Amino acid sequence: MVNAQGLHDSHSTASRPERRAVTIIIKVTSLLLLKLGLRFPTFTLLLLTSCVGNGTREMAADAVVVPARWQQGPSSKPLDVATWWRRFRDPVLNELIAEALKASPTVRSAMEKVTEYRARRGVESANLFPSLYANQSGRGARTKSGIKDIITTSESYKASFDVSWQVDLFGKQYQTLKAAMADLEQIGENFYGAQVTLAADVATAYVALRSAEAQLSVVQRSLGTRGETVQLTQWREQAGTGDALDTQRSISTLEQARASMPALQLSVVQSKNQLALLSGRTPGSLDSRLAGSRRVPEMISRITAGVPAEALRQRPDVCAAERALEAAFARTQSAKRARLPSLNLSGSIGIDALKAGNIFSPEAAIASVLAGMATPVIDAGRIRQNIRAVSSRERQALVAYEATVLTALAEVENALAAVRRYAEQHRIVGKAAAAAREAVTLAAWQYEAGQVDLLVSLDAQRTLLTLEQQEVTTTAQSANACVQLYKALGGGWSPF
Repeated sequence: MVNAQGLHDSHSTASRPERRAVTIIIKVTSLLLLKLGLRFPTFTLLLLTSCVGNGTREMAADAVVVPARWQQGPSSKPLDVATWWRRFRDPVLNELIAEALKASPTVRSAMEKVTEYRARRGVESANLFPSLYANQSGRGARTKSGIKDIITTSESYKASFDVSWQVDLFGKQYQTLKAAMADLEQIGENFYGAQVTLAADVATAYVALRSAEAQLSVVQRSLGTRGETVQLTQWREQAGTGDALDTQRSISTLEQARASMPALQLSVVQSKNQLALLSGRTPGSLDSRLAGSRRVPEMISRITAGVPAEALRQRPDVCAAERALEAAFARTQSAKRARLPSLNLSGSIGIDALKAGNIFSPEAAIASVLAGMATPVIDAGRIRQNIRAVSSRERQALVAYEATVLTALAEVENALAAVRRYAEQHRIVGKAAAAAREAVTLAAWQYEAGQVDLLVSLDAQRTLLTLEQQEVTTTAQSANACVQLYKALGGGWSPF
């Protein structure tokens, strides 16, 4: 995991204890082979020593130097980000996210991926152990001589337990197992990442829904005010104190505002359907729960991002990239160990009888043991090219890890800046909207008194509508900025 210096406390495959353990294995194997009358070449020790690398910790440390503090916000102890959406204090949002995390097809698919890779790890683990097979066979033959017309019969019965074992003498299979374990951890981190993304998507869709509903409410209030203006201009035209131009202008302004409603209504429908989709439900199944007017979730106060290293530690995508690097490193080590000898052991114990009645006779018992060691000599460069390929994939994983860390740092910085700037914009728009409301009231009074032209009142109404819509928009933008910040901090997942 990431520490304060930007390092990762990975399971290093190049520790000194491992080197000592490998050396001990070589010595023990050498003694065993000497007992069998064989020699263990000295160069093999050099090959094996060269197979042990520096591990992923040093590579990760050299890839990215994590800064000590954020550029766009204070670095302090972060708040709990596991269930960050509860800080919006909206019970409907809480229910939607909780249900989506349980029923979403995306999360369930990611969980099945975890199950698959658990089984793959089990397969690699099983490859370290011997295989035992039970064999049974029987044979009968009947022969007739054409000369003497003699018929002879023969039969034989065999039953045995056969064992075979490819000894992981130099850790090649163990490195493959370590790669499978790292793959499983990577898939687990991807599962957590799916939870993070899902929670953020549900919150964003919910904010969009409440924002569209609030925009509709603003337009409906504006329609009421503009309808009153139309009625007033019609009365004045009928009384002879006004003209048809003012009436048509007021009607045009009224219909212009009404024209924005279909798009907002469409946004409401789409947001509801999006929430249903994220929750693994059919369109319309959440409409009753989402019915009723609720405010747009407001920006969460007292947001702290912690220090960069802590943020990276809890981001699933960064952890997944680290696990991918570990898996690639282990596969490189496994490929290098393919240059070393392999030891195969096989044995059999059983019975071989000519008659069924003698099958349990002690004299029918047979046993055999066979040991063989094979060392690659000439393979047309296959092992060398395979090492080059897996080494390249290891370097690719390192580059991908570096890109993931840099992306994570940039996302947090951008989210911190967005929270600050949208909050500032929301305050400014709020002041402007308050002034516009007062201007609409004053313009209406002065128009009724004949002190100002109708255009002054209509312009004040248009300005108010625009600012009130901006007020709703900035509220939604501030809430979404909080959502994106918590997503960038890796919040919203729980262990399986």
